[in-house]
Amino acid sequence: MRQWILGFGLLAAACSAGGEPPIVILETTSGPIEITVYPDKAPISAGDFLRFVDEGLYDGQGFYRVVRADNDPRDMGMSLIQGGRLDSEMIGDPIAHELTTDTGISNADGAVSIARDAPGTGSATYFFINIGRNDFLDTGGSRNPDGQGYATFARVTDGLDVARAIQAMETASDSEEAVTQGQILKAPVIITRAYRK
Repeated sequence: MRQWILGFGLLAAACSAGGEPPIVILETTSGPIEITVYPDKAPISAGDFLRFVDEGLYDGQGFYRVVRADNDPRDMGMSLIQGGRLDSEMIGDPIAHELTTDTGISNADGAVSIARDAPGTGSATYFFINIGRNDFLDTGGSRNPDGQGYATFARVTDGLDVARAIQAMETASDSEEAVTQGQILKAPVIITRAYRK
């Protein structure tokens, strides 16, 4: 019940005037990325993302990790860029995990998803933009043993070329975690400002 109330509250806060999906602009040092957010389909994930935007919590943060076929340790061809807080500080509590089978939003090209460890440990602190089709990240997909996939809540509607350019940038060979070896950008791409259009 508490989770439903939380989701309802986030949905109410996330909706824009006229019932149109909110549009967020990420101004980055590599160019702007426009994201259409779907609080009607994924109220918890979308609501948390919009909270970060509205409170200025992405300003001065950025994209720091890129995954390509050549640096995916599981050889699945995973392709994405990951961003959010560069200071590794989770702000607020983790959010409930939303299944792609419930939201109807697949981890397709341009889809924006919540990064996580175990289900229910993620938040909009870290998110990723899919580059190409990563349907093995959907509910029932083969990427994670838990089979619950990654919660997807939005889609890049302009600026996917910017995301692709970020993905092609040079990475460092070393990382603190084995799973991200060769995936950390030598220099992060800074989100100078994130705001609703």
